[in-house]
Parts: sequence; structure tokens; C-alpha cells
Amino acid sequence: MGAPEAFTATTDITHWIGGQRVPSSGARRQAVYNPATGAVSRQLHLAEAVDVNAAVANAQAAFPAWADTPPIRRARVINQFLALMNQHKDTLAAMITAEHGKVFTDAQGEVMRGIDIIEFACGIPQLLKGDYTDQVSTGIDNWTMRQPLGVVAGVTPFNFPVMVPCWMFPVALACGNAFILKPSERDPSPSLFMAELLKQAGLPDGVFNVVQGDKVAVDALLANPEVKALSFVGSTPIAQYIYETGAHHGKRVQALGGAKNHMVVMPDADIDQAVDALIGAGYGSAGERCMAISVAVLVGDVADKVVPKLAERARALKIKNGMELDAEMGPIVTREARDRIEGYIQLGVQEGARLVVDGRGFKVPGHDGGFFTGGTLFDHVTPSMRIYKEEIFGPVLGCVRVPDFAAAVDLINAHEFGNGVACFTSDGNVAREFARRIQVGMVGINVPIPVPMAWHGFGGWKRSLFGDMHAYGEEGVRFYTKQKSVMQRWPASIGKGAEFVMPTAK
Repeated sequence: MGAPEAFTATTDITHWIGGQRVPSSGARRQAVYNPATGAVSRQLHLAEAVDVNAAVANAQAAFPAWADTPPIRRARVINQFLALMNQHKDTLAAMITAEHGKVFTDAQGEVMRGIDIIEFACGIPQLLKGDYTDQVSTGIDNWTMRQPLGVVAGVTPFNFPVMVPCWMFPVALACGNAFILKPSERDPSPSLFMAELLKQAGLPDGVFNVVQGDKVAVDALLANPEVKALSFVGSTPIAQYIYETGAHHGKRVQALGGAKNHMVVMPDADIDQAVDALIGAGYGSAGERCMAISVAVLVGDVADKVVPKLAERARALKIKNGMELDAEMGPIVTREARDRIEGYIQLGVQEGARLVVDGRGFKVPGHDGGFFTGGTLFDHVTPSMRIYKEEIFGPVLGCVRVPDFAAAVDLINAHEFGNGVACFTSDGNVAREFARRIQVGMVGINVPIPVPMAWHGFGGWKRSLFGDMHAYGEEGVRFYTKQKSVMQRWPASIGKGAEFVMPTAK
């Protein structure tokens, strides 16, 4: 494989409303950076409420015709979009690396996981089928159908600017809704590119819109009565705010929040496999994943075997510009995020954890302005420490030592987050008990990052999810549709006179 072509566009990033690029009505702008160099690459237009409301009005106008389009024809548009996404997947990956910083090969993987959801959405006719019961009462039949909600919205995070939006809009569109995407202001370019691909695929103008922006845009979506549902992925405080505010305005809300994912290593685990898993899941994408492993729970005497190997591997990480194909870890998304992560490292030292590998101050030759930090490893972390309790969202792995399996389960179940978890063991009974007893939404057995496939659905427990339904899969179909029940009889079956009692199956 040759060197990938870098994404170097410099034009302003605007909104996508009614099938075309539209500038903001106001003058607010925000810089978009290349994290590997620290240089400003583009300017982003920040939406005002009037811009959001214009997008909603366009979506509302386009919705009725799209909802009336037969599901098989909607699926054909999604299928055309799928082909275009496959055709341009490396272009999207380069956009991700240019604005997020993750290594190009990881960005390619992100795009492919988004494509998985698009493939799933192509099967929407099967998923929208209702139920039918003949003769539920004398001369009466009953059936159910699923119908779209109307205008729905998605607010997505910086760490997966292609995959997470694809958790939402392909399913929502295939179900017959109109969709408004508010992507992260850190890496917004893929949102406009996907909007153009949807137009090329034959999606009618106005069915898919993009509003760039910050809290002003989000609050306008939450307040607009025509927005019937909103999906969100991000931090727990914002997820809770969106869930509560959306409920106040009578919206259906699906808000995925923060995480502190643990990986248990049992004494009988394959040590080399466990170390490989911890290095990849802890430091991949610079730890900026909601499914990253940030806590290694080391059972019994396994810590003395694992920690030295982790230290050796963390020091040897290939950290460089993500467009270099041998890179294992790229920069942090922003200077502020890097400084916050390195602040947590100092806090861990002050709290008494043993700093085994210190990633602070890492420099990449030729990229002095880049937002780089190295892989960091702590040992002897305790549950009372903030570096254990809080989501750092960076390449910082903490090791907690516990005496036995029961203590490992109790430790994880006591944490406020319940997004993802893993257990490495060669004991089938331990694996079974772990999967049954752990209070976490997504569980891996000898799998460090157990992100479900497109037809299963993604979601955590506890304060990692606000709302009743997980993302994508059949849960996504239920979220973006409402059930209608129809009972029918015809005049020849109707008895004489008024009935004053509850109808029964007689």
C-alpha cells in the first residue's frame, strides 16, 4: 500500500441545508486545526438559532414525500450511498486523520464500521414489517405498523466523525425520517462530504441537513418543536443535560455518555495476549474512544507479570503524524485536550499512584507545534483516586490490583459508568460468571473492545446511557419509528345498537 493522499482543503466549512452548502447568518467562526502540526487548517461557520430553524423547516418540508416513499425505494437510495461510501472511504479516512489526528489505518477502520451500519440499513423493508392477527374478536382484525417520527437530529462527538453519525442517520433515513446532523466542531469536514454523497445517491434535497456549531445549535435543536427525537454521543454531563432538556420539550432522546472501561486479567489468562489487548485498547486512537480500556484490573499475582511488559510496550509506542502508515498513535485532538490529559497525570502523581511511564512533554521531530503526548502508565491506582473515578479520555492506563475474581467484579459494578468491559481468562466458568454478573452494557471475553456489530446495537448501562434504547440495530429502528395499532371490522360484522362495555374477544 502506497502513502495515502493527505486532506488539505482550506475553504470554510459551512452548513448543508436544502441540498446545498449554506453560510451562517451570523459572523461567528471557529478555527479547525490539524492536530499533528498545531496549525489552523480551516474556518468553521457556527450556526445561530435562525440557521438551525431554517434547516428544520427544510427538513419538515421534505419529510412527507420521503415518508411516503416505499421502503424498498428508500433502501435503494441508501444502497447507492453505500456504494459511494465504499468508493470514497480513503478520502473520508484522510479527512478524519487531518482533523482528529488518529492514525490513517485506524481512521479506515472507523469508516468501515460506519459502512457496516449503512449495509444494515439497506435491509429496512424487513425491519419495518408489522404484525397481523386475524379475528382477534368476532369480525375484527388487528395489526401494527411502524411509521417514521418526522424530523430527527443527531449530535455527534469528535472522536468518531464518520462512524457515530452513521450509527444514526442511515437508520433514521431508511425508516422514512428527515435528519439534521450537528457534528463536532473539532472535525466537521466528513459531515459535508457525506451530505454530498447522499445527494449523489439520489436522496431528495432537505431530507438530510447539516448544521455546524456549538451549544447554540444544540439548544436550538432541543427547543424546536418540529424536532421529534434527538440522538447524542458524548460526555455524561452533556448527555444528562440533553436527556433532561429534550424530555422537558417532549422529545424522544437517546443520549450516550461517558465511560471508564475496565479489563480484568485473570491469573490463568494468556499474558502476552492480555498485554497486546491492553496496549491496543488503551493507547489506540490516543485513548480518545468511548470504548478505550483505561483501567487494567489485575487479579492475584498477575500484576507482577503484566506491568513490566506494559511499561516496555508503552515506552516503545510509535507516536507520529497519523498519515505515516507505521504510526501506532497520533496526536491529541486539541491543545486544550492534551493539557487536560497531562493535568490528570500530575493529579495521579499527587494522589499517590506509581507513575511507571510518563508520557508528558512528548515531542515528534518536525512537528513541534503538534498536540502530542506519550503513552502513560500508572500502577497501584486505587478506587478513591480521581484518575480512577473520572474519564480522562487520553492515553493513560491505570492498573488496579485486586486479590480475586469476586473483588474484580465488585470493583467494576461499583463504578458509576457501565459502558464497556472485558475479561481475559482461559476458564470457561469464570467467563460465564463474569458475563452474567457484571453490570455493564457491552462485555468482551478475551475481546478488549467489544463494540457490537451493526445488527446488535451499541449502548452502556448506568450513567453511560440516558434513555431506553441503544444505538443502531433493531433498537435504532424502534427509536426512529413509532408503533401504530389498527383494529378493523366492516359493516356486515357490526352488531345493532350502541355498546357501553369494554369490547372483548367474544
